[in-house]
Amino acid sequence: MFNLVPDIGVDLGTASVLVYVKGKGIVLKEPSVVAINKDNGQIIAVGTEARRMLGRTPGNIVAIRPLREGVIADFDVTEKMLRYFIDKVGCRKFLFRPRIMVCIPAQVTGVEERAVRQAALQAGAKQAYVIEEPVAAALGAGIDIAQASGSMIVDIGGGTTDVAVMSLGGVVSSASIKVGGDKFDDAIVRYVRKEFNLMIGERTAEEVKIEIGTANPGAAGEKRSISIRGRDVMSGLPKAVEITSEQVFEAIQEPLAGVLQAVREVLENTPPELSADLIHKGIILTGGGSLLDGLDTLLAKETGLPAALADDPISCVALGTGKALSMLNALPQTREGKVSERVG
Repeated sequence: MFNLVPDIGVDLGTASVLVYVKGKGIVLKEPSVVAINKDNGQIIAVGTEARRMLGRTPGNIVAIRPLREGVIADFDVTEKMLRYFIDKVGCRKFLFRPRIMVCIPAQVTGVEERAVRQAALQAGAKQAYVIEEPVAAALGAGIDIAQASGSMIVDIGGGTTDVAVMSLGGVVSSASIKVGGDKFDDAIVRYVRKEFNLMIGERTAEEVKIEIGTANPGAAGEKRSISIRGRDVMSGLPKAVEITSEQVFEAIQEPLAGVLQAVREVLENTPPELSADLIHKGIILTGGGSLLDGLDTLLAKETGLPAALADDPISCVALGTGKALSMLNALPQTREGKVSERVG
């Protein structure tokens, strides 16, 4: 007797890919990185192994991230990466090809949406669906978006931040900006070069953000600092410096301002009745970028609304994609908040 293939939900993120398998939960979480041999185009490594190679490869091997700012930058590599992850979760052992739900940013173009859908089909999906990230994040966070009351989600990923107010299963007001964890890392890289004449890589910048990054330095109490190593711009020699949490806060002012502006824009476009609901229900934060220390406090201070992290912010979108596959008929087939079916 053959096994029936389960539904699969994929959070195809700029920084990482999470795969949800119905009945098993999240079975895979790996970086969205692929290492390629430039001489013959052969893939050397995918995921965690490839990420270790970022900035450390010889001349003929390049470690790339095929998704940038929430969309596919290299279609062929994305398709191969997605196929690799789908195979890794064991879908080859099933007789039939799976139905796959993939998330997309809230305001992608039709071309970008078709690219995601086509990548899923070529990676082995029988049917490919797409769902907007804030809708998936809300479902994964346990929010009942079918209610006739407003719910607000702020999903901060690696490449994009999606902000949406939802009611009756659809998106009422939304904004999607190309600001996410990567932009925070880039801002730290630029700041360190400007202030310390030190060149650091994106992995070092990410470590700084995770260890001492903050959006609310006053609440941290004692000053935190970390030693970082890189290449001196003037001498070209290795060098180490100390950077504080206050300096990191100063470095990330621009991307933080972008997130706050997107939240304000959505709130300004929200109907008054739903705005009243948000005073009680507040803002739910999801995505890896929402783990930045003090971000919930900053949002609460700037908007006057309560803000809180979801129980598992990193996994919310992946969990939501899987949940959406089991409730296709309940989700409205509208452009905003839609779940679109595309059959190959």
